[in-house]
Amino acid sequence: MEGAGLQWEKYMEEALKEAEKARERDEVPVGCVIVDANGDIKGRGFNRPIAEKDPTAHAEIIAIREACIRAKNYRLSRCFLVSTVEPCLMCVGAIVHSRIEGVVFGCRDEKAGALLSRLSPEELRWLNHKFWIREGILKERCRKLLQNFFKEKRRQKKKVRRGTEARS
Repeated sequence: MEGAGLQWEKYMEEALKEAEKARERDEVPVGCVIVDANGDIKGRGFNRPIAEKDPTAHAEIIAIREACIRAKNYRLSRCFLVSTVEPCLMCVGAIVHSRIEGVVFGCRDEKAGALLSRLSPEELRWLNHKFWIREGILKERCRKLLQNFFKEKRRQKKKVRRGTEARS
């Protein structure tokens, strides 16, 4: 029963705080929290593959690792993942292996999202663990955070190119 009684907006606010930590460190601003059936946050994570020199250091993976340590178990049944952005294929694999019950996310990732954007639940029927999906929680805030980050990156890149051309 899709996390009955849990206030997803409240948990997405927490995930957005994590995403801000990534943005402040010049990492792609994605944040995630793992919530148990009682509404307690068991894990938190924000993107940090650049800082950790680790391609697996996605917000979701970090939050899952922290929750597993707290649970003293690699299975997180009766837990839910709340991410600002649709998880990628690697993160979906971690969700399956950790037995998370449901996934809530803010906005889709049209390039790499592996739940609805690039793959669909129909294409994932072969997985040995099923979980429910809910999208669109604080969607605009999540989307704007990402868009503004990449807009600023493009602006900085353009500024550097102009400076290089001027010196040539």
